[in-house]
Amino acid sequence: MSPAVRRGITSPSERAHLDRLHAVRPGTHWDRLLFSAKEFVYKACSSGTPRALRFEDADVTFSPETGTFTAHLAAEPLVLTGRWLVFDGIPLTATALPATVASRPHSIF
Repeated sequence: MSPAVRRGITSPSERAHLDRLHAVRPGTHWDRLLFSAKEFVYKACSSGTPRALRFEDADVTFSPETGTFTAHLAAEPLVLTGRWLVFDGIPLTATALPATVASRPHSIF
């Protein structure tokens, strides 16, 4: 991923987190994984959302030990968790809104 794209989709804390992950697991494309995770967070939140989410609306961290990620949404005190896997170099991520949040109309942002 180019430095300009990386800066466009990550916060300073995410860039520091990705740098630490690259040092621990250099073979994993953490930037691509972050992009994929954010896309799934936005898709999970898109139903009932009055505006489109932006990359800066979520701060994502990964746990290499458990294959999970956490997304903190800035505009609402909501934390989503998800799973990730890299298979044949392809990043795979998934998350969903908790049932209690998904059932509330226009609950996010």
